Amino acid sequence: MTSSNGKEPYGQDWVTDWKPIAHVYFIVSILYLKYEPGAVELSRHHPMASWLCAMLHCFGSYILADLLLGEPVIDYFSNNSSILLASAVWYLIFFCPLDLFYKCVCFLPVKLIFVAMKEVVRVRKIAVGIHHAHHHYHHGWFVMIATGWVKGSGVTLMSNLEQLLRGVWKPETNEILHMSFPTKASLYGAILFTLQQTRWLPVSKASLIFIFTMFMVSCKVFLTATHSHSSPFDVLEAYVCPVLFGSASGGDHHHNNHGGSQGGSGPGSPHSPLPAKSKEELSEGSRKKKTKKAD
Repeated sequence: MTSSNGKEPYGQDWVTDWKPIAHVYFIVSILYLKYEPGAVELSRHHPMASWLCAMLHCFGSYILADLLLGEPVIDYFSNNSSILLASAVWYLIFFCPLDLFYKCVCFLPVKLIFVAMKEVVRVRKIAVGIHHAHHHYHHGWFVMIATGWVKGSGVTLMSNLEQLLRGVWKPETNEILHMSFPTKASLYGAILFTLQQTRWLPVSKASLIFIFTMFMVSCKVFLTATHSHSSPFDVLEAYVCPVLFGSASGGDHHHNNHGGSQGGSGPGSPHSPLPAKSKEELSEGSRKKKTKKAD
């Protein structure tokens, strides 16, 4: 059953209007913001910028999905209760006296429960995002995958924008270049749910949601409990990626050998940087002499 605009009844409202889930989702999202370097100092000196970053962490996936589908991105900010709830969580995490609220939610058993509940929300958001995209683009596989992907990991894909709000510019930390486990899992999950939505995967949506939720919850809880930043996909990618895309180390080795075979006088020889540096110093010295003569 769908509404008139194609969104399922358990879409946005399932997350933002169901208060227990919304509390947990906002708590974990803003908790990760506080882990960012300089986030606490930013909240003290620039609370407005810190609040905007917190709103991106809470609603970034919805904003990015609406941008992809050409829908008003401001819609989610019309839900006053959700904005007030997220703002209250932001204030308690950053400004609660003695950091009592932060210490309570960081207590490991409590944190593991919250992390598990957030992964339940993540899988649900991926499924709802793909259903919503399928309503607009029945045969747009890539649109459905992209929408499900950003629904599951929108805030990490917008990490550079969030960093700019904090006054940080680190393009080398782009999430596309260094995907975290939630980003990779959201992408793979979006592919699975797209195959299911287009009838290429012979499994019911409820079964797929249950299986993928169990996988996400178990992996994320284990990674959080062990304080690990690795990914369960690393072992599989170590075997598959060299076969499909070649070995990066092998390519570099081939390039280095090719450069070394040019001989000692060639541009690729190990001794070539020294003459280049000497020429630069000579040219710099000649420019200084010409400047002195002109003066």
